[in-house]
Amino acid sequence: MQPGELVGLLGPNGAGKSTLVKAACGLVHPTSGEVRVCGAPAGSRAARVRLGYLPETFRQPAWCTADELLRLHQRLAGAAPSAARRSELLTLVGLPGLERLRVDAMSKGMAQRLALATSLVGSPALLLLDEPTSALDPVGRRLVRQVLEHLRDQGVAVLLNSHLLSEVELVCDRVAILRAGRVVAEGTPQELSHPSGLEVETALGTQVFAGVRREDVPALVARLVGEGQQVYAVRPLGGALEDAYLAAVEGESS
Repeated sequence: MQPGELVGLLGPNGAGKSTLVKAACGLVHPTSGEVRVCGAPAGSRAARVRLGYLPETFRQPAWCTADELLRLHQRLAGAAPSAARRSELLTLVGLPGLERLRVDAMSKGMAQRLALATSLVGSPALLLLDEPTSALDPVGRRLVRQVLEHLRDQGVAVLLNSHLLSEVELVCDRVAILRAGRVVAEGTPQELSHPSGLEVETALGTQVFAGVRREDVPALVARLVGEGQQVYAVRPLGGALEDAYLAAVEGESS
């Protein structure tokens, strides 16, 4: 992974996604091969100080306030006990001014966003997120996308393990599809999707152009406009990331 790169990790249940993330954290050990994080062996101190991790299932002390929890994580990460940094993180995850709010007074979505803030305490170079939007409503998921885009701008690499293909397609630069512990497909969302054609809505009605690639769209629209047609909408036909995912997974199982 490169600095600022967002990589989506997809695969069916049991494919090895969470195991891979845990191996990178040093929580489990591979039966063969080696896992390295930013050049250091997974689980070593050198790797841990470069890493942020949000597990799918997390527990937070119910009696802690948001500020107390972040302060605890600052101590655990060996980071400076900066109140300004804690306030900055709460604002980043959509919880501004809620330093004194206790965990047991938060909704599940708020607690998940607070957990995301704790994973960022040490200013990691690599962030591992295991189903970070599972408890969030559409507004919360959009906020997480904005956080990920902010991290990209800061040069933080992110590995996003998710079952929400639409989220991965929206935010990730690259996607890897796993099955039975192996990568069975890899590439950008556009490369994997392979649109099968284009549907163009014009004043003359809807026209279908089969086999049109993404890079051909501007020239096609320019041609139609040059012919005097009014173009109202352009929609890809099939070829969504979901199709690529099903083809990779079902192809392996057939």
